[in-house]
Amino acid sequence: MDGGDTRGDGTVTCATWIRRPENAHLVVVGKSGPSSLEVFSFDPKATSLSSSHKVSQVSSLLARDGDQFLFLLKLFDIEIVAKYEFEEGVNPVTMAVHPSGDSLVCSTSTGDCKLFYLYGWEDNIKFMVEELLPLQGVGLQKCLAFSVDGTKFATGGVHRALSITVVSYRVCWVKSDLSLDSEFLASTSTDGSARVWNTIDGAPVTTLARNSDEKIGLCRFSKDGKKPFLFCSVQRGNTALTGVWDISTWKKIGHRRLLRKPASVMSVSLDGKYLALGSKDGDVCVVEVEKMEVRHWSKRLHLGSNITSLEFCPSERIILSSSSEWGAMVTKLTVPADWKDWQIYLFLLGLFLASLVVFYVFYQNSDSFWNFPLANDQTPRSNIETVLRNEQSEPSMWEHLDL
Repeated sequence: MDGGDTRGDGTVTCATWIRRPENAHLVVVGKSGPSSLEVFSFDPKATSLSSSHKVSQVSSLLARDGDQFLFLLKLFDIEIVAKYEFEEGVNPVTMAVHPSGDSLVCSTSTGDCKLFYLYGWEDNIKFMVEELLPLQGVGLQKCLAFSVDGTKFATGGVHRALSITVVSYRVCWVKSDLSLDSEFLASTSTDGSARVWNTIDGAPVTTLARNSDEKIGLCRFSKDGKKPFLFCSVQRGNTALTGVWDISTWKKIGHRRLLRKPASVMSVSLDGKYLALGSKDGDVCVVEVEKMEVRHWSKRLHLGSNITSLEFCPSERIILSSSSEWGAMVTKLTVPADWKDWQIYLFLLGLFLASLVVFYVFYQNSDSFWNFPLANDQTPRSNIETVLRNEQSEPSMWEHLDL
């Protein structure tokens, strides 16, 4: 596991990916004291954050976890690609980036939200700021989310709870997520309940069933387009669980003990194959959705610190996590490598060539009419002459017979 942090001046409050063409993704980090948004370029080969792709690696920490060695690279004195400084007394709380990667929304401690447009390339990224009038003075927004297609935007606050595009609904909630088809919005409340809303008319669809001793804390929709699931973190007494609901019936399918401790953040990869959970004391586990089994552990990644954000890289098996104490860090996952497009085409070409070889071998060794075996002392010409000679010496069965 390789990683890098972005500590330095200020305390990291949030971090997320900015998707860019040709997998030249960026990372945006929100900080307080002093308050700013900082954009870093990302080097997937070095699994590091940098602006010039020249990373200053000044120290390394070797930790032992069972039989696995975890290497954590500490990166300091990193220059940034772009930076925006907030006014005095204004701190970023959380962020959501539009799927196009051209803009992002950031909520602030003053109860307002700011819209940032990004333009430029590589080391010449610029911010253009715009005030979102519908989200001015709405109170502290602790959760922001764009739909997968980018057509809908949802916010959630402590006092004035839920907003979808320009329509507002009053629900006391703390976390939310939009479904893959943007039809549903799931939200959880501080009382441990979870409710599903219709994003078209804002009507409540259902309230997820739970036991009296259960509290639902986080929720995320599946994203593979095949399994319509809703994942939720569930606290049952002192036991931390991950529950799965079928969104076609809104019935609970089952639950698993995955992280085995209270989760502070949850994320799903863009292809829907993996689910990530971050704990309140710095652990991260990544789960294969198909089998609901843990495939990666990063214990003590943010040692003793609450993980505030956790996001999958858009194109690599890498996660971005952040905490107030350890800053923003990138971690390469120890999961099976995915097949690239060129690898699939090469594999299919290999199968085609192998089939040609098998056909040729079969053809050479077959006793077909077109390739019948010959005797050792016989040639094709002598064989044909023998047949012709026999036909000339014997009367034909079709000759005219005199009666």
